[in-house]
Amino acid sequence: MTHPIELIIDEPAPGSFVWRLLETDTDGAHPTVLRCAFDPVESYELALASGQRALRSEMRAQATTEGH
Repeated sequence: MTHPIELIIDEPAPGSFVWRLLETDTDGAHPTVLRCAFDPVESYELALASGQRALRSEMRAQATTEGH
């Protein structure tokens, strides 16, 4: 069974955006960082686009793992 994954965009400093993928346990609690941005980007939109690519990649990887 896969766990829910959430894409979060944070702005740790003004004009500096980073994404994180959080995965929860089977009860939907205790989120842990699954993947995160290496470097911040200058806009929310860029962080969102990069985070969405990472989320799709993670979903493909999990689908492949579950298929075997």
